[in-house]
Amino acid sequence: MDLERHFEYIHFNPVKHCYVNQVKDWPWSSFHRYVRLKLYDLEWGQAEENVREDKFGE
Repeated sequence: MDLERHFEYIHFNPVKHCYVNQVKDWPWSSFHRYVRLKLYDLEWGQAEENVREDKFGE
């Protein structure tokens, strides 16, 4: 789904730009709300460590 890809891009962006090492470490992200709603697992995005340039490219 296109909307889902947009949210993935937004949530992964701080990792992509090396502000944090894990999505859950960015305190201002709506990701935390999605975790509380059980739409994302807290560990989401961790297995994608080497994808910074490719998967969520601009």
